[in-house]
Amino acid sequence: MTAFSFTLHATDGEARRGTLHTAHGPAETPAFMPVGTAGTVKAMTPEDVAATGAEIVLGNTYHLMLRPGADRVERLGGLHKFMNWPGPILTDSGGFQVMSLAELRKLTEEGVRFRSHIDGSYHTLTPERSMVIQRQLDADVTMAFDECTPFPAEHETARESMELSMRWAQRSKDAFTQRAGYGLFGIVQGGIYEDLRRRSVEALTDIGFDGYAVGGLAVGEGQELMFQVLDYTAPLLPEDRPRYLMGVGKPDDIVGAVERGIDMFDCVLPTRSGRTGQIFTARGTLNLKNARHADDPRPLEEDCPCPACAHYSRAYLHHLVRAGEMLGPMLATRHNVTFYQRLMQGLRDAIAAGRLEEHAAQFREDYARGDIPAL
Repeated sequence: MTAFSFTLHATDGEARRGTLHTAHGPAETPAFMPVGTAGTVKAMTPEDVAATGAEIVLGNTYHLMLRPGADRVERLGGLHKFMNWPGPILTDSGGFQVMSLAELRKLTEEGVRFRSHIDGSYHTLTPERSMVIQRQLDADVTMAFDECTPFPAEHETARESMELSMRWAQRSKDAFTQRAGYGLFGIVQGGIYEDLRRRSVEALTDIGFDGYAVGGLAVGEGQELMFQVLDYTAPLLPEDRPRYLMGVGKPDDIVGAVERGIDMFDCVLPTRSGRTGQIFTARGTLNLKNARHADDPRPLEEDCPCPACAHYSRAYLHHLVRAGEMLGPMLATRHNVTFYQRLMQGLRDAIAAGRLEEHAAQFREDYARGDIPAL
């Protein structure tokens, strides 16, 4: 079986072009991982997801442990077989969802006890339990259990949270079962404080992980602060390991983070937006609900190969969304995920060719222009 590893093929400034090698195949980086929270990328079949060019998807420990249950998924052959996704899967540890979704949670050194937002049942999630669940799910990439530091947070609060996450990181590493093709990522915390981020990286690299994520961003701090944190955090991370920015994001966030050395991304934005009729294009976003699309015979994007653009007009898609027909969100989501994968392919090609600066500048110029109304 293939060893879990990361191959760096090219750099352009801080940006990196690489390949992540896992038990279920490779993923080219920079990569955007569609979010399959509950074992499905919403409004898409796995075949649809693969057709967009996506090679790796994300699943969620918290949601899957509550429903249908990690034991059941394991009995049925693991998450790849359960959801019919043959490629790599990364599962987040559940820490963020415990903090953001669960009820009556109690945080201790041991872990978090919480009540399910689904049925009110009580559960405890610890670093050890998170490792077990992610192995039951058969995740190619397991994430260390951590506390997502809230924003804003005073330095002392961020320090205590980061130090707890680092102790949990060691416990996650101790509980992780090493096996060929499977890797464990540590998560850098520390809020917006450079000294804490530096200490977090030092703690994680001392422990030793197969990859490193930057957590605790995209939580309300804004793009400028996020980029500042990446400017001083990413260069501290080992060059021979993949770097993952969790929960990001908007297309211009991704481009800026790639320029700062990030390799992997995930976000619910393309799928969640698709379900509400918001479309991402190279000329910015458009809202299919707007009346100006009602008689527009053009596709969403002229050069997009997705089914929504290849076979249907804006007028028809506007009708579907306004009529509440489920095909509307399905086609819109397919387009958005395709757009994100084309964005990543463009970034990979630009890095390989040594022209990322020019490519990124052109992307920003086009994206800022906005959609062109029909004549």
